[in-house]
Amino acid sequence: MQQDVQAALPNSIPDRSVPVQKKRTLWRRITRNWELYLFIAPAFFYFLIFHYGPMYGIQIAFKNFIPTMGITGSPWVGFEHFVRFFDSYYFWDLLWNTLSISLYELAVGFPLPIILALAFNEVKDSFFKRTVQTVTYAPHFISVVVMSGMIITFLSPSSGIIVHIIQFLGFDAPQFLTDPAWFKTVYVLSGVWQSTGWGTIIYLAALSAVDPQLHEAAIVDGASRWRRIMHINIPAIVPTITILLILNMGSILGVGFEKILLLQNPLNMEASDVISTFVYRSGLLDAQYSFSTAVGLFNSVVNAILLIVVNQIARRTSENSLW
Repeated sequence: MQQDVQAALPNSIPDRSVPVQKKRTLWRRITRNWELYLFIAPAFFYFLIFHYGPMYGIQIAFKNFIPTMGITGSPWVGFEHFVRFFDSYYFWDLLWNTLSISLYELAVGFPLPIILALAFNEVKDSFFKRTVQTVTYAPHFISVVVMSGMIITFLSPSSGIIVHIIQFLGFDAPQFLTDPAWFKTVYVLSGVWQSTGWGTIIYLAALSAVDPQLHEAAIVDGASRWRRIMHINIPAIVPTITILLILNMGSILGVGFEKILLLQNPLNMEASDVISTFVYRSGLLDAQYSFSTAVGLFNSVVNAILLIVVNQIARRTSENSLW
C-alpha cells in the first residue's frame, strides 16, 4: 500500500518544467529564424501602431468627447450617439446607398477578373497575351485623384469626349455627373475598368498551378476547350474565388471613400452620400467627433459580422474558408 502511494505521488505532482521548455523552444526557433521575423517586423509594427493603437480612441463613441477634457475626462453617454444615428431620417438613405453601390460593384466587378483570367489562360500567343495584360493592368496604377479627374473630364456636358461621341451617334447624352440615377453606374464601371486587369493576377497564379497532364488526358478523351475550362480550370480556382468572395463580403459597407468624395456634388448627393462620406462630414467638417466615431464603429462592426457569417457559411458548405 505504501509503495502504491509513493508510486502515485510523482504522477500527481505537475511538471513545472514543461512551460519553461516550451518557452526555450520558442525562443530557440525565433533566434534560428531571426531573418524571417526581421522581415515581417515592419508590417507588424505598421498594423500595431496605425491600426490597433488608434482603437484606444473607439471609446469616444460612448462618450461626449470634449477635446479640452481628453478621452478619459469626457463624460460617458452610453449608446446615445448610436440611437441618434439609427433614429435619424438619413439612416436608411445612407445604408441603402452604401449597400446598393457595394452589391452593384460586387455583382459586376467580381466575376470579370475570373472571366478575363480564364481567357488569358487560353491565349497561346505570348506577345499578344503580354500586350493585352499590360493594357488591362495599366489603369490600376492611376491614382484615385487622377482617375476622378479623368472621369469628370470625359463626362463633362460641355467638353467630355464620351458625351460628344454619344451626340455624334445621334443620341441625347445623359447628365452623368449630376443625375443621381447615373452616379452608381459611373462609379462602378469606372472602378471595373481600373481594377479588373489587376484582379486577374491572383487567378492567373492559381491557374498556373493546374497540372498540364490533366488537360492532356482530357484532350485524349475528346474533351473540348469549353469542357476543360468548366471541369479543370474553374474547379482549380474555386478556393481562390471563395476566399476573395469572403473578403469582399467582409467589406460590403466599406465603399471607397476618396473616389465617391471626389465625384460627389450637391446634385448627385441623393445617390452618392454613403456612410464613409457622412462620417467625414460629421467628424472633420462639423467636429462631431463622438457621433462620427459611433457611425464608423457601427460600419466596422457590421463588416466584421458579415465576414464571420460568410466565412462560416463557406466553411460548412465547402472546404474553403479563412479560418
